[in-house]
Amino acid sequence: MKREIRTTADGSKTLFINELNEGYHSHHGALQEAKHVFIKNGLARIEKIEFNILELGFGTGLNVLVTAEALMATNISKINYYTIEKYPVTSDEIQNMGFEHLFENTKMASIYEKIHSCEWETLCSIMPKLSLKKIKSDFHNLENIELPTIDLVYFDCFGARVQPDLWELPLVKMVSDKMTTGSLLSTYSSKGSFQRVLKSLNFNLEKLEGPKGKREMINAWKT
Repeated sequence: MKREIRTTADGSKTLFINELNEGYHSHHGALQEAKHVFIKNGLARIEKIEFNILELGFGTGLNVLVTAEALMATNISKINYYTIEKYPVTSDEIQNMGFEHLFENTKMASIYEKIHSCEWETLCSIMPKLSLKKIKSDFHNLENIELPTIDLVYFDCFGARVQPDLWELPLVKMVSDKMTTGSLLSTYSSKGSFQRVLKSLNFNLEKLEGPKGKREMINAWKT
């Protein structure tokens, strides 16, 4: 499917698929959404100093990048970050996103380069506190992917309007089966049917203020 680069309301860019009428990030602001959903209401809520993250899906790599930035200001000692993507973006798309220029810290440019030059299917050191493994796979193959026990999930799939199966029980159960007790799933969505799926798997849900342009989002804690 053809993708085009668009600028969002906060000046950061996103990829947009015209065929689906769907963007990789919020048109209200790609950067603000990533920081609000996955850092403020994800990473910052984990009390461990060493843990594992699972992301669905890698996309432009923005969520990895904001995680790397956040790590520099925390006492977290180590994160192993596993991210799944079936359709990797191209090198030209990566270069034209310009995410590295959104940060005051000049180290972010080299980190962004490492995120995308890291070989797929290999756990790579991105910085002393962060290792990354990019996995090229369909999300529905998750049960066959070998992972350590996951403490934090960035559930960043395309919306249910265009890919409803990604928000239904079969996939969500696979995700849940990879998570440890007390772990957190964070997502931009607050769709009622998705909440019911999570409740059926005995997650405790929190309704939170959403990122700009969304009234609510949810956190789901595995019991």
